[in-house]
Amino acid sequence: MTNTAITLHRPSLLGRRVFDDVFDNFFNDFPSLLRQTTQGYPVSDIYQNETGDTVMEFALAGFSKKDLSIEIKPEKRSITVRAESNVNEEEVSSRRIARRSFEKTYVNFDNNLDLSSVTANFENGLLYITVPVRPEIEPLKIKIS
Repeated sequence: MTNTAITLHRPSLLGRRVFDDVFDNFFNDFPSLLRQTTQGYPVSDIYQNETGDTVMEFALAGFSKKDLSIEIKPEKRSITVRAESNVNEEEVSSRRIARRSFEKTYVNFDNNLDLSSVTANFENGLLYITVPVRPEIEPLKIKIS
């Protein structure tokens, strides 16, 4: 009779190797980690509201209205949102929440939005940009003779 025993190795959650890997990766690859944390900044959402307009929503805590700018280029069908962080050295040392400058450009590839009628609202750290759908051209009706 043969006894076959199967030994399972279960690594511990915070084993020495895992612990060392975490810190080695953090300190050796810091520029890459920093780039990943700023890639999705600011947190934003794009959706259609109940009337069919496109709404762009940005979470911009710590910014004021004067720090923000929105540029529309109809010929390129693009909307660019910018924020400049005007923080002095005293504020940097006393603030614990990071505030970064950024620039994001969005392009209307479908050419279905009316960029001449864009509206923007900034309230409680949230920027809302509403872009209405272009008015549809009435279809031509042709009488068959």
